[in-house]
This record gives sequence, structure tokens and C-alpha cells, in this order.
Amino acid sequence: MMQGQIIEGRGGLYTVRDAAGIDHVLRAKKKFRRQHMAQNKLRRERMKPLVGDRVNFTPGEGDEHGWLEEILPRSSQCLRPPVANITLLVIVAAVAPAPDWLLIDKLLLGARMQSMRAMLVMNKCDLGEEAAQQARHDYAGAELPVLCVSAGTGAGVEQLRAQMQGKIACFAGQSGVGKSTLLNALLDLHLQTGEISRIERGKHTTRHAQLIEAGGLRVMDTPGFSLLEFDQVMDPVELMDYYPEFQPYQGCCRFQPCYHGSEPGCAVIQAAREGKISPARLERYHELLEKTRQLWRERYD
Repeated sequence: MMQGQIIEGRGGLYTVRDAAGIDHVLRAKKKFRRQHMAQNKLRRERMKPLVGDRVNFTPGEGDEHGWLEEILPRSSQCLRPPVANITLLVIVAAVAPAPDWLLIDKLLLGARMQSMRAMLVMNKCDLGEEAAQQARHDYAGAELPVLCVSAGTGAGVEQLRAQMQGKIACFAGQSGVGKSTLLNALLDLHLQTGEISRIERGKHTTRHAQLIEAGGLRVMDTPGFSLLEFDQVMDPVELMDYYPEFQPYQGCCRFQPCYHGSEPGCAVIQAAREGKISPARLERYHELLEKTRQLWRERYD
């Protein structure tokens, strides 16, 4: 039996690359299941092999395909697109189209829930740095590195490449910000790219998930970049734990627990009024808090 990682899956066939860099075409030998805790009960659920999974497998002989035998534990898992073991989420925004800051916050939250490292890359900085300046202001205390790049001119690309070394990176963000163009610049590939339409809305062009290895980098190329979703529902009181800029004020609010929503005597709200925390980021936190409360209420439906 050998070990490897799934780099592509189509039509029930999985391409697995072993430690020597040799690709094997495999089928799943059985139904895989895992045990996990849900609603305070130990449950067993079916697992489907995902691109990015580390697996044990039996290689095929001659022209025959081999067999997937075991899916090894995952460090992270995305619900949509269905991929596993991403270690670095590269959130891409740009001057045009205008940044969707709420989407950026959602992606950052999902990454932290999955214990992924995250960074924000502001593309097209040759067109202006206003968006990058706002990002640095909003995320000053959020422990989110902000890097200015231009896929067109090559500025900042080498710094990004250095940040990606030794990791499995996934690029995510709204349409039209130049993710495919940036990947082409990093990996010297020729991924299909889309152009921003007249109404400044991009269009998705990637069709299937694939783990790409090129230039010493490993990148998860995924369909539906802006639809990166994680299958997790949390108690609303836990949401604040994923906001490092709130931590200095924990325990300082008049009421405990404080959700930092509209409670009187909230130290986090006061910090935002004093400019110690970005008021815009706090406002977006309130939107996510309401959504989290809704999902928490509906978890048994």
C-alpha cells in the first residue's frame, strides 16, 4: 500500500500523486465513513474523497486502475467547492471591481474556523492604492497581512510567491479581481480568464477543482472562487473569538457575556467610537452576528 494526495477527481476516477511525483488513476474501493461529534452525539457519516485528500492506496497493474483504500485525517475541509487540506487562503480583492468587504470578512472567518492561515492580496495596485490603504486600516488589529500586487506589471508577485512556499494555497474572492491572471503570473500557466463586464461584474471561468504543482508552489484551483463555504455552525457567542482586535477588550464590557452587538457599556463598541477598532469592520461583524444567530436557531430544522 502507498500514500499520496488526490490532485484531481472526475467521473469517479481520482488522480493521486505519490511522494515520488508519479500519478496514479484510482477508483474508490468502498464507502468511506468518519466519526464526529454533532449535537453532543457521536455520529458516523459518509465521506467522499476530495481533491487535496491525503490517502492510502493500492496502485494498479499495467493499464488497470488502482484503488483508494483510506482517507487520512483532514486539516481543513470546504463545503463548496468540495476540497480538503488547504493551509493558506489567499483572499484576492482589487481596485476594480470595488472590494466586497463583507465577502472578505466571511472568507477570513471561514479560514480561521478551519485553522487556515489567511492573507489579503490587493491586485491591480498599479491602478491606485486607495483600496489597499482602506484594507490596512480596517484590518490593522485583525492579524491579516495585506499585500499589494499587480498581476499586469509583476509588482509584488515575488513577495506573494515567498508567502506561498511550502503551503497548499487556495485563491478566493469576488469575480473579476484577476485571480486567474495572478495564478498565471505565479505559476506560468495558461488558465482561462474572464473580463469584467460593462456593469462591473465578473464571471467565473474555472470548471473543476484541481491541485496544481508548478514552480515549486502548490495551488488549489477551484470553481466558484467567491462561493468558498465551510460546513460549520457556531454558537453566536463564539463569533467574537475569531476577531483578534476584540481580544484586548474581552471582560471589559458591563454585561457578560457580551456579543458586542448593541449592549450598553460594550467596550468593543466604545473602542470603535474612539477609532481603536475599525467602525466599518465592527458594522460588518454585526451583519455576520445576525446571520450566525439565524443559523444557530435553524440548526435543528
